[in-house]
Amino acid sequence: MATPREIKKRITSVKNTRKITRTMEMVSTAKAKKASNRVNAAKPYAELTRELVSSLSGLAGIIQSPLLRKPDKIRKVAIFAMTANRGLCGGFNSSVLKMVKARIDELTKKGIEVEVHAAGKKAISFFKFARISTVTAITNIDDKAGSKEAIELANYFMDRFATETVDAVEIISTHYISAATQRPEITSILPLKMEESKSASSGPEVLYEPDPKTILENLLPLVIRTTLVKIILESVASEHIARRVAMKAATDAAGEMIKLLTRGYNRVRQAKITQEISEIVGGAEAIS
Repeated sequence: MATPREIKKRITSVKNTRKITRTMEMVSTAKAKKASNRVNAAKPYAELTRELVSSLSGLAGIIQSPLLRKPDKIRKVAIFAMTANRGLCGGFNSSVLKMVKARIDELTKKGIEVEVHAAGKKAISFFKFARISTVTAITNIDDKAGSKEAIELANYFMDRFATETVDAVEIISTHYISAATQRPEITSILPLKMEESKSASSGPEVLYEPDPKTILENLLPLVIRTTLVKIILESVASEHIARRVAMKAATDAAGEMIKLLTRGYNRVRQAKITQEISEIVGGAEAIS
């Protein structure tokens, strides 16, 4: 049985840990709020861009854009796995990596070649451990990431698709549905799928300046970029929410452990006092 001093030392250690997890919870709460606001601010722009492209979907057959290339057979797919640079965020990283591994196995079984691109130190470490080679590995997707990083990534993947190096590009990341719900999903960004909007066909006639064909050709790269901005912001927000939940659980667990240790400390201390009293009484009786 542990001595009172050992138990007291353990209680102090757990209390210090609880202070750290509580502080991390508070920091993650503030960061999650800020990141969620960025996601909500970016959504309307991304949705309007896609609406405008949908309204011009009838021109998809007459414009010459490499982004609309439809390969007869998918021979090679680029998978971009997006995780965090740090841990202590529950299953945030593991759920994405599990989906990535399953997707790689699925495509490989179909005879499709897969090239892997990693974002985040956790993804890089995972692929290194699993001996899966990566074409690119970046670590700049963090709280400050936004349009600059999204444009760089979009241009890179559009270039690989346009030059027919790959036939499709998929991003596997955590999507932000609401403050209470986030889940990993696969987003196919290339080739672009032109979906005709019902509201566009039934709505009033729209005049475009310059001409719709020129507008659509310039909008297609913008759709890829805005989609990547949205994905990056959602991933960052989801990471902070996951870390806040994990740190709250750790803080609560530390509180329960302190209660149990304190109870055990009092029990051992009481037993020791009782033993000392018994020894004093026994000694007094022996003298008398």
